[in-house]
Amino acid sequence: MVTTAQVWSYLEEVSDPEIPVLTIVDLGVVRDVQVTSSNCHVVITPTYSGCPAMKMIEEQIIEKLTEKGIDSCSVELVLAPAWTTDWLTESGKEKLRTYGIAPPEHEPDKSVLFAEPIKVPCPRCATKNTRMISQFGSTACKAQYQCNECLEPFDYFKCLK
Repeated sequence: MVTTAQVWSYLEEVSDPEIPVLTIVDLGVVRDVQVTSSNCHVVITPTYSGCPAMKMIEEQIIEKLTEKGIDSCSVELVLAPAWTTDWLTESGKEKLRTYGIAPPEHEPDKSVLFAEPIKVPCPRCATKNTRMISQFGSTACKAQYQCNECLEPFDYFKCLK
């Protein structure tokens, strides 16, 4: 019989469809794994309630677990508690940075309401001399920034709490 720890390690092999350098475990989408003698049950939470990647993630989980010899598995999508960037692993944040996406800062950006946008460090040269170009980047969970030093554009993974 497979163990819960083995299932978690198998899920480390499932990449996020939108940011393939991250696993679904890095992203914090996997919330729970329950293994019984007859079934393996995985609980996932989307980064956004309307995230279009969730069906693909569910299919990838079932495909990976089946590939590993687990014949009976189910995936449950839960919306509460809502996903937060606090669930990103430190390894995941470093993978984002290396990939060229600035990981989330520690607090949500409320500057849209009160002041100028937060200064996000450039993932390439590390300067905070950056500016927001668009509140929305390649996906709704990212904003588009540009570095004023190296002039490179980059995505910023928004902080959600």
